[in-house]
Amino acid sequence: MDDREIIVLFWDRNEEALKAVQEKYGGLLLHLAQRILASREDAEETVNDALLDAWNAIPPHRPEHLISFLGRIVRRRAIDRYRRETAEKRGGSEMAPALEELEGCLRDDRTPEEIWESKALAGAVSEFVKALKEPARLIFIRRYWYLDTVAEIAAQTGSSQARVGMILSRTRRKLAAYLKEKEWIL
Repeated sequence: MDDREIIVLFWDRNEEALKAVQEKYGGLLLHLAQRILASREDAEETVNDALLDAWNAIPPHRPEHLISFLGRIVRRRAIDRYRRETAEKRGGSEMAPALEELEGCLRDDRTPEEIWESKALAGAVSEFVKALKEPARLIFIRRYWYLDTVAEIAAQTGSSQARVGMILSRTRRKLAAYLKEKEWIL
């Protein structure tokens, strides 16, 4: 079933939409939530909550790209849960290391999480990522959107971990220079 058909099911308030999303994107959404939360049970609950959010948002909203729409909801839900849980304890997910790596690019008085959530900054980062050439774009997205480890990215791309690490390092430096040029950072 394609995304337009799934959106029509949501629009018609047909519960088959939820089954279709689980079938088509359930694994990807679970992977995304689990990378942030480091707990399968928490990730499953987060995905279920995100699907309820999607159910309540469609209609009136008709997303142009269903997976992007669902991914944003899952990430937001997972990050909110991560923040609640790490307020009490630390460790376990790829969220903290990924944000620490980006911290040098996103210097500001705000925390990296607050900066990253800024819509305008997200637009600037999106422009930057769209302009990247492969494999840098794929590696950057795998690391900072899907929160894959360097070892996983190396295995997925057939590269060494050292090469992936070097590409990430260079891309972060380019991002910092780009954001400085756009006056996002000093």
